[in-house]
Amino acid sequence: MKEPIIDALRLVVADTYAVIGQTHLCHWNVRGPAFFSLHTAFEEQYNELFTAVDEIAERIRAKGALAPGGLSKLASMAGIEEIEEDCPAHDMVRHLVRANEKLLDDLRAARECAGEANDSESEDMMIARIQVHEKTVWMLKSFLE
Repeated sequence: MKEPIIDALRLVVADTYAVIGQTHLCHWNVRGPAFFSLHTAFEEQYNELFTAVDEIAERIRAKGALAPGGLSKLASMAGIEEIEEDCPAHDMVRHLVRANEKLLDDLRAARECAGEANDSESEDMMIARIQVHEKTVWMLKSFLE
């Protein structure tokens, strides 16, 4: 029998990889007056995400399931729209807000699944990730004001 928490965690891994990819793309291609601040912020974000995705994937393995992999598989699982390479900085930030908000929705769903399964460890992990992404969304939205 499949555990809903495993499916929820696998989706969070896929979402996280999609956000890493989109954040990295923005890091490489951002231009304009905010270049230095955004270039640095995007790098901090994708580095933090890369560490986090490893921990989530290892949680899946600790629960006896397999972590998802392969870029095309992760992208199709996540369903997060990709941004064009040649985008203005403000469009990049708006795009990353939407991507992080989608990830937040799936983190909250995973938190609920973990709670229903009495899986406190996964629930705690999802709560910590929610806090990180809420702060990221706040910071990105603050840039847009």
